[in-house]
Amino acid sequence: MSISEIATLFTGVALFLFGMSLMGDGLKRVSGSKLEPILFRLTGTPFRGILLGAGVTAVIQSSSATSVMVVGFVNSKMMKVRQAIPVILGAIFGTSITGWVVCLSYMNGPKGISSIFSTTTLTGIIAVTGIFFRMFCKNQQRRHVGDILLGFSVLMVGMSSMSGAVSSLGEQPWFTKMLTSMTFPLLGILVGLLFSSVLQSASAAVGIVQALSFTGVMTLGSSLPLLMGILIGASVPVLLSALGASTDGKRTAVSYLVASFMGVMVCASVFYIADAMFHFSFLDMIVNPMSLALVNTILRFTILLILAPFTDVLEAVASLFIPGKPEEKKEAVRLEERFLAHPALAIEQTRLTICDMAAKTEESILTSLSLFNHYNESIFYQVCELENVGDRYEDALGSYLVRLTGQELTESQGRTASLYLHTLSDFERISDHAQNIAQSFQEVHQKQIRFSDEAVEELNVMIKALKEILRMTTESFVKQNAALAMQVEPLEEVIDDLCDKMKLRHVERLQKGQCTITQGFVFNDLSTNFERVSDHCSNIAVAIIEMEAGSFDTHEYLGRIKEKQSPDYQKYYENYSKQFTFD
Repeated sequence: MSISEIATLFTGVALFLFGMSLMGDGLKRVSGSKLEPILFRLTGTPFRGILLGAGVTAVIQSSSATSVMVVGFVNSKMMKVRQAIPVILGAIFGTSITGWVVCLSYMNGPKGISSIFSTTTLTGIIAVTGIFFRMFCKNQQRRHVGDILLGFSVLMVGMSSMSGAVSSLGEQPWFTKMLTSMTFPLLGILVGLLFSSVLQSASAAVGIVQALSFTGVMTLGSSLPLLMGILIGASVPVLLSALGASTDGKRTAVSYLVASFMGVMVCASVFYIADAMFHFSFLDMIVNPMSLALVNTILRFTILLILAPFTDVLEAVASLFIPGKPEEKKEAVRLEERFLAHPALAIEQTRLTICDMAAKTEESILTSLSLFNHYNESIFYQVCELENVGDRYEDALGSYLVRLTGQELTESQGRTASLYLHTLSDFERISDHAQNIAQSFQEVHQKQIRFSDEAVEELNVMIKALKEILRMTTESFVKQNAALAMQVEPLEEVIDDLCDKMKLRHVERLQKGQCTITQGFVFNDLSTNFERVSDHCSNIAVAIIEMEAGSFDTHEYLGRIKEKQSPDYQKYYENYSKQFTFD
């Protein structure tokens, strides 16, 4: 090869890899927001997991990307290892679709009308369409479609450049000799493994092999071991992604290597033993890009059929490589860094994490309220620990959401991320008030303060109302129930009224000598914290309604509520006023 041909070859490789990356990123942005959350929600059965893994990989054009996402699911405890393995098997098969896409670059029609289907014409039309979408469309989705079309065009140009650069290799004796040595299966597998590992992409490696087949001297016998090695080498980026992951996350990544290695070894052993016995003549057949795509698909589908019934075995083997370690029994907030590149997944994981935070927040309030009738020092410290947990949640979630907002988000995703930032702050403040309430009850216990019967009754009514508003707020957030969230504001108004009445009635008792100043300080602190908790519940409920409605006008809603113009509000307000009242 001349220096010019070598330069053209490397240019073609660079264009091919860039085109794949651009097309894959565009596909992820267009369809990823829908596909990614489905990937971990609908993996209940192995068959369904295989279909999803294959489907998602076929769309985003990367088995490594799909597998890395799955490692993230397992690492964040959103999925189990045994659920992840079928998805990985599906991804191994699904990536074969890229080989068929590459075949389009070798379409060449004769002269005349049919020439419009030639590679050059097809690439030109797609490129012009892509640049039009990219430069003149304001809609973000259409701009991403433009990225897909441009990526595809660059990929086609890269393949054409590579094919043209290596076309003269067919006449070179050293190249023919090298391909002949590739018929030794183990050597071919090792070369393919190294090739795929360096490129960090099985699809790119297969595409380059397809370009080499354009020389007209590659046989099935020399290309099959390369395809096998490429299949194993695709596990390298997945293994690298698991560095720093949990035990189960590492096992998931290793299961990709175990599945590809065992699949290739079984297929290679059976095939080459049969070849030694029957001497397959078709191994000397000259291959082209299309036949290579077919062989690659058949190989991966065969491995899928062989390994699908043995997912438990794959999990057990992966567990042998990554033995289990006892986990520390402490509260941890796990937010996957891998998901920041996939905003739909990051937002969904954020929601699930805030749901956990909401449960802890509700637990902190209920625990602190239990101190009213039965004070216990260990329970008091439990409330303090729950408040620390709330702080850790806020710190982790806040940092994660700030980093997420730095990604390219849709309008809906940006609004949701912003609302989550405000919501987690409200949950954290509620846990702060839980600690304040617990400290008030600690003061009552230490100073042997005794409230009057009327004050005890008022506190009991307020505690019941507080439990109810917190229950509705937590349930409406976890279930994203806007109808239930709309019932929060009327109860919040009732609690505000009750707090005002409590303070007035306390002043009256103070004037009559039924209560003391010392009692009054604690009593007012409790009523203030109760009122603040209900205020934060109201903020969360409004956020839930806004997330559900999309274009919901928060100020207009609160204005109607305060003016008591809503029939539903009146109904709920009257019901709560009757349910929570002082005698």
